Amino acid sequence: MPTIDIKKRDLEKLVGKKFSLAVLEKHLMLAKAELKEYAEAGDDLKVELSDSNRPDLWSAEGIARQLRTALNGKSDEYSFFKHGRKPSREIRVAPEMQSVRPYIAACTAAGIRMNDDVLAQMIQSQDKLSDIFGRKRSTVSIGIYELDRITFPVDYRLAEPSSVSFTPLGMDEKMDLAQILERHPKGIEYGDIVKPFPAYPMLIDGMGRVLSFPPIINSREIGTVKPNTHNVLIEVTGTDMRMVMLTLNILAAGFYDRGGDIEPLLVTYPYATEFGKNVALPQDISRPVTTKLSAFSTGLGENVSLADVKKRLTSYGHAVMPAKGGLSIQCPFYRDDIMHPVDLVEDYAISRGYDDFAPVMPQQSTVGMLSGIELLSDTVRTYMIGGGFQEIMSNILCSREELEDVMPEGERLVEVDNVMSLAYSVLRNRVIPSLLGVEAASSRVFYPHRIFEVGEVAVFDKAVNMGSRTDLNLAALLSHPTANFSEAHSTLDALLYYLDLEYRLDVTEHPLFMQGRCGKIIAGGKELGLIGEIRPDVLEKRQITMPCAAFEVNLDMIGGLGEQKKK
Repeated sequence: MPTIDIKKRDLEKLVGKKFSLAVLEKHLMLAKAELKEYAEAGDDLKVELSDSNRPDLWSAEGIARQLRTALNGKSDEYSFFKHGRKPSREIRVAPEMQSVRPYIAACTAAGIRMNDDVLAQMIQSQDKLSDIFGRKRSTVSIGIYELDRITFPVDYRLAEPSSVSFTPLGMDEKMDLAQILERHPKGIEYGDIVKPFPAYPMLIDGMGRVLSFPPIINSREIGTVKPNTHNVLIEVTGTDMRMVMLTLNILAAGFYDRGGDIEPLLVTYPYATEFGKNVALPQDISRPVTTKLSAFSTGLGENVSLADVKKRLTSYGHAVMPAKGGLSIQCPFYRDDIMHPVDLVEDYAISRGYDDFAPVMPQQSTVGMLSGIELLSDTVRTYMIGGGFQEIMSNILCSREELEDVMPEGERLVEVDNVMSLAYSVLRNRVIPSLLGVEAASSRVFYPHRIFEVGEVAVFDKAVNMGSRTDLNLAALLSHPTANFSEAHSTLDALLYYLDLEYRLDVTEHPLFMQGRCGKIIAGGKELGLIGEIRPDVLEKRQITMPCAAFEVNLDMIGGLGEQKKK
């Protein structure tokens, strides 16, 4: 979870109120934060955030905003969304950017009361948003520049690696783009983001001067912000337009809280985007959520009044309006994490304070025990370990890229709505790709490799609630120079023998397995799973150099067949 450093005096100045440490610790709960440390000598607070879905809180400005809203009973007015000022500056996007890093958002902030504390927070916020929310700058990166040095319009375009030279931040000599990737610390760290492309993103002002090489490094000439800087250009580039625009909104709110006058900027695209071709920024991208009052009572286990819900949500930053059949709730422009009414119930509970809810003792006495499927999975683990396999545990959340090349045509995945990271954008529908990921990282370990996992998968199924079901699967993978179908089959045969399950194999085809070396596992008239030798192109894509054979079965189905036999 993000941990940020803040000067206590700076936080108090932003909130407009001084706090004792005890009172501050209590107020930090409103921001889902915890005070980890306070160094009185330097007046330094170390605050840990417990929610990775609220990037707006990853700075002194964000935490102060949440506390200030609660103390004032309502959100601050951010006039740059309401005064209707037309953009006077423009960034022009070149057509070729669509296939490399297609989106950019920007605005200006004038009259900032900059000092060392403000500069430290600006750098920290930029780093946290880029590295955590922006997935190490791959989906979102940020640049901040001295506005007075820039001539508009600014062009966002591509450049050949050796065609442009400038002096990057932290260096004293000019370098071309290729040299920056080879020699600059930021180029070495983040260069893999742009290396797959023949030309790299550039921001060039109207005088032909380089602003930056996003997402790598700013120009030292224009991209150096100092304690005496008062006017800045803020830009965000990335691969997800909503994430890019949300990041700009968060930064704009922070600079506004520091006394900056936020002026809109026009970004013109030659290609269609979700928000059109001519996009004025910052722009409120939040969407209203309609829900019923009963959702709060059901979620909290007690009756709540409409007036109290409105009061608590308003003091947490939301705008609450009556709507047909319930309430229409608009979250602040710097938030995009409300995916379901239950998120609003949580905000209500935080705003009210968890200690305000009366504890209720359990009304029933129950005896706990393991479910049948847990007993079965423990038995399966014992057999697999006894067979010489090593258990691994991986995440049900993964990237679409891990699964796309091993999915039959027309198969659908369960996707994460309002995804914060492309690395965790879908739920896996089989376990074998996770085993392949482990195998790809294990090339230096002595062979043979025999690994397995008992884990959950999410299967797209319109016939069940919410359109998906969760199954418990067993997958096993063998990897060594002579790994083959017969070896995987013998392991499967021994396992199902000990589980007292009769089965057969039927020939089938699947993009995960080699043609002619793949079979369906059938028992009790049901398809339990698949077995086969992994295709060479699947292995090559993951840089696996050894042959692999694998099988995967549905333990829920096996458990159901076992119950039928008992009856």
